[in-house]
Amino acid sequence: MMTTQIFDLKSAFKHYQFSDESISIIENENLLPIILLKRLHFCYPQHSLFFRTDETYFTDKTFYSGLNGFREIVKKLNDHGIDIGHIKEREFYIEVYRFLATKHALNSINWNNYEKDTMYHLIFPQPGMIHASEVKKYIDAATDEGRHKVVEEYQKKTNPHDGKQKLNKPWFVNDEGQLEILQGCQHKYPPVKLIFDKTTQNCFAFCTYCFRHAQVRGDDDMFVQHDVSQVHRYLIKHKEISDLLITGGDGGFITYERLAEYVNPLMEDPELMHIKSVRFGSRAITYHPELLLTHKFKEILELWKKIIDSGIQVVWVAHLSTPREVLNPGTIAAIRRLRSYGITIKSQSPIINHISLFTHENGIVDIDKSAQNWIDLGNILAVLGIGFHSMYCARPTGEHHYFSAPLADISRIFNKIYKELASINRPSRYITMTSSSGKISLLGFAEINGEKVFALKFNEGRNMDWMDRVYFAKYDEKENTIEKLKPYEGEKHFYENELIEIETRLEESLVKEMNKSEQ
Repeated sequence: MMTTQIFDLKSAFKHYQFSDESISIIENENLLPIILLKRLHFCYPQHSLFFRTDETYFTDKTFYSGLNGFREIVKKLNDHGIDIGHIKEREFYIEVYRFLATKHALNSINWNNYEKDTMYHLIFPQPGMIHASEVKKYIDAATDEGRHKVVEEYQKKTNPHDGKQKLNKPWFVNDEGQLEILQGCQHKYPPVKLIFDKTTQNCFAFCTYCFRHAQVRGDDDMFVQHDVSQVHRYLIKHKEISDLLITGGDGGFITYERLAEYVNPLMEDPELMHIKSVRFGSRAITYHPELLLTHKFKEILELWKKIIDSGIQVVWVAHLSTPREVLNPGTIAAIRRLRSYGITIKSQSPIINHISLFTHENGIVDIDKSAQNWIDLGNILAVLGIGFHSMYCARPTGEHHYFSAPLADISRIFNKIYKELASINRPSRYITMTSSSGKISLLGFAEINGEKVFALKFNEGRNMDWMDRVYFAKYDEKENTIEKLKPYEGEKHFYENELIEIETRLEESLVKEMNKSEQ
């Protein structure tokens, strides 16, 4: 029998600092039915943030940005008797990668037990993320100029464009014979085109494991798409593209006016009828769900509804990897508002050590605890009607050593998840990792002639025919990067020679066209 408990949304609205406008929308659109919250709360009390009565610390502003924002947070915490420590080390990380946190994210953290709170690890730099020798250089620098030099030197080591992403930049020769390079796009796999629009270069909060820190910190070679009509001209020449992904930064930052520029021609131009879906990569429902709970955002929702009615699928791609990100009133309300307008929500979920994957005190991966995090998440996503698209490994960028774990352990975790989730609630793909060659899945273990091996398969590839083949790599208990696994037979994996040819051809063809355009 369920225990008796008073379910009072007023205290939740107060804790999360909901505006009168958001409360009115939630009530009028029935976005937080008590019967749903009861079910989630009773099934997952260890993750639930619905009915909090603890003190709210962050009430005065929506965003806390950069070093100054971080220092504001630290002071506010100190005023409440909380000292997170390691301030200089954290500030070094912030200068290298940036910092941004929302009021919602900060008030989602259980500050009575913050060191074990996954939301805290998601947005706050932690000791050990950057190697101690590099931290020491920063701390020992005697001047601001000296510290800035240490930061600049270290940024060069962070591998911001892993997987040779610059080779994915598309180009075409227009009707006037001029070369056009889409500086804010990537087109690596035939059906999918990524757009890094000029309006989506920011985030609502910065994930500590960020895979695209070149975008959010404003590197000189970041991807930025300024001209929308250029995208349409490219699409007309590439009928193999069926899926557009607006990302960043955060795709949730796109304005109504800018979105209309992109999507209206998709509905009206007969030459663009091959586009079947538009995706938005965004963490707004985790970090700033209030964005979706305003009258202004209804403009975008109505435009998306129009797109859906025209036969184009609209997909909100979230990146949810812990139940703590989901089980709060703002996120639930935002999810239900999206779904009420016909938007499909899917989660591409990063497997991140210290956040969605856990270790024992001796550093050994805790298989059971890690798997249970994902089992709970998979079932919660099912309750909310969110598709569990995939689980993917941390990409080899930023502080990969801190956020990654041995592939062998990750495979064991995934196998446990797959066994315990109902088939309809499972991830739609096996564990994946991105590299220049494509997205490679780790299918699990196999045995060949008495020797244990990893079984691998492409989900996407620079040559899509590579997807037809399962191949094997030598078993390794410690390796944390799929592309570094050694072939089971021979010196190279079956695709490696062709990959070199493809990469060389891409680079040479662009250089050739650029030279022609300059003549």
